[in-house]
Amino acid sequence: MELISEGKSKFKAYLGKVSKKLPVFYNPEMKGNRDISVSLLNALDREMDIALPLAGSGVRGIRFLLECKNMKVHFNDLNPKAYELIRENLELNNVKGVVSNLDADLFLLNSKGFDYIDIDPFGSPNFFLDSAIKRIARNGILGVTATDTSSLAGTFIKTCQRKYWAKPLHNYLMHEVGIRILIRKVQLIGAQYEKALTPIFSHSTKHYMRVYFMCEKGKQKADAIIRQHGEFEGAGPIWLGQLWDNSIVEKMELGELSVIQDEAKIDVVGFYDVHAICKKLKKRTPTMDLIFKEVKKKGYKICFTHFSRYGVKTDMPIDEFINIFINL
Repeated sequence: MELISEGKSKFKAYLGKVSKKLPVFYNPEMKGNRDISVSLLNALDREMDIALPLAGSGVRGIRFLLECKNMKVHFNDLNPKAYELIRENLELNNVKGVVSNLDADLFLLNSKGFDYIDIDPFGSPNFFLDSAIKRIARNGILGVTATDTSSLAGTFIKTCQRKYWAKPLHNYLMHEVGIRILIRKVQLIGAQYEKALTPIFSHSTKHYMRVYFMCEKGKQKADAIIRQHGEFEGAGPIWLGQLWDNSIVEKMELGELSVIQDEAKIDVVGFYDVHAICKKLKKRTPTMDLIFKEVKKKGYKICFTHFSRYGVKTDMPIDEFINIFINL
């Protein structure tokens, strides 16, 4: 066990190969994930009753207490060693939280509900969606992580169809399509309980996909969500709506994901891969500055995308976009 610093927190955690075999689960590569969650809660700027049913070492919740205002955090982990470590880490940071040692579903279902619930498992979030959605409050926030990206990104198509009820893609669009498949799955569970779950922030980073949903209640609102499901490029059904709430994104500190502040302003599904287009046309790849200039000259929006280093998001139709390369 080592003493680690992250954000404003210091805490004890077990280091080693990231797996379920760790005495208490902790993943240092998820620091960016936790940074975003802190930034999102600060952008929302409201008092919240927070639930972490899979709290691990407790670092996310401790950072909420240290870096956000007016937060009450309920930590839970089924692992008795995690329970003890969370208590120790709270004391180390001189903050207070409610700590329990229960099955994640029981912890949630035995509660009266929460303003923010964070589902951050090792693997698929599927096992925890029912209980989390049942206990998310009106206008509450649900954070969902999926680390089983091999299925969502199309390496294992049948696995994705079985677990997420949709067909994925395995090409340059796979990460955006994967996150839209994840969104739809969560929304369908929500619709069963007449809850409308709208994405307010989404990102695909390294080995995981992450989405934050705002919860509204009502049959009509849930139906309106489902109407935004459909097919795309032979994949799906997927969520065809916006991935971000621009009014929230504008207030966030995003670090390496700052490109999302541009993406959130362009309401389109998918993006274009510049290298793939040039390869198909047997054309030399022009500079991005030149491409952006030509697109904007015709009155369209364009930006880079965090989903791909060679991708651009634009509301320009594909035929017009290809003509730019033909005519350059």
